[in-house]
Amino acid sequence: MNDMMIRRLPAKMLMMMATILLYIAVVSSITLGPMNIGFSDSLKALLPIEADLPAYATVIIQQVRLPRTLLAIAIGGILAMCGTVMQGLFRNPLADPGIIGVSAGASLGAAIAIVLFGGVIGHTAFLVLGTVPVFAFLGGALATYAIYFLGTSSNGTSVTIMLLAGVALGAIAGAGMGLLNYFADDQALRDLSLWTMGSLAGATWDAIILAYASLAILAFLYQRHAKHLNALLLGEAEARHLGINVQTLKRTLILLTAAGVGVTVALSGMIGFIGLVVPHIGRMLTGPEHRTLLPVSMLLGGLVLLVSDMIARTIVAPLEIPVGIITAAIGAPFFLGLLLKQRGRLA
Repeated sequence: MNDMMIRRLPAKMLMMMATILLYIAVVSSITLGPMNIGFSDSLKALLPIEADLPAYATVIIQQVRLPRTLLAIAIGGILAMCGTVMQGLFRNPLADPGIIGVSAGASLGAAIAIVLFGGVIGHTAFLVLGTVPVFAFLGGALATYAIYFLGTSSNGTSVTIMLLAGVALGAIAGAGMGLLNYFADDQALRDLSLWTMGSLAGATWDAIILAYASLAILAFLYQRHAKHLNALLLGEAEARHLGINVQTLKRTLILLTAAGVGVTVALSGMIGFIGLVVPHIGRMLTGPEHRTLLPVSMLLGGLVLLVSDMIARTIVAPLEIPVGIITAAIGAPFFLGLLLKQRGRLA
């Protein structure tokens, strides 16, 4: 009964509530951290005016906490929207953006760059030249092409074949990662471990620009296909009867999702379960209507990842836990709960 009451809340009210919660999380993220900087000093450091603040406070707020906060919102929003689209496309509540294999391919590409070139160009050059992001993009693009090639025939695109191809590619990428771990030196092994666990510590303004540009493009294009996703929930045959080119729709959404997940892996490493958990929360609040579910999921995704990052930064301060560990700790029990809920249907 309570669930039905939540579903009947107006969409504008839900959007406003999510925006307010996100704003509170942004303020908290900027003011919280291992270095004790007061609330008022943190806000003063953001203003374009001369303020009587220690130099270190301005540097920490403007160059560390603010970029990290903004990047968390964008990455979380992208992953949540991609998860929403994947669950609608596959008509499966267990779907996740990594299901199409692009995360595995992108991670393998990044790992190759870290292990093969880390000792040659050094860690600083990694960040300056963008070697790891470039290889992550290439790995994700190759994975997307391979899966789409395997799943497409003269009869069209088979989502089932693409799912199975994604599982196979994930296994191959896992084997490649294991081999690279075996041959990596100590520094490369540490960098590789941090990358695979996911982190927002390397947030830069260039990364933020790329993330928000990707977020805006994906939000616009996904919203254009929201009605098509609603029709697809009825089944492919029903969607065709409504005049929707299902093959083109599947191809477009899969490629958009591959691009979105590739961007997140390139900028922050492997951050799992955001695309699985957040769409379910959004669906409980709004129902399956994608025109409302997509923007709500985007806001909630940014909120969940930002809160997870605050936990990662403060729970064992001054040390820092990779944010991917926090999201996995939250998402894995949620995933097991979904499996238990779905076991009768899956059997």
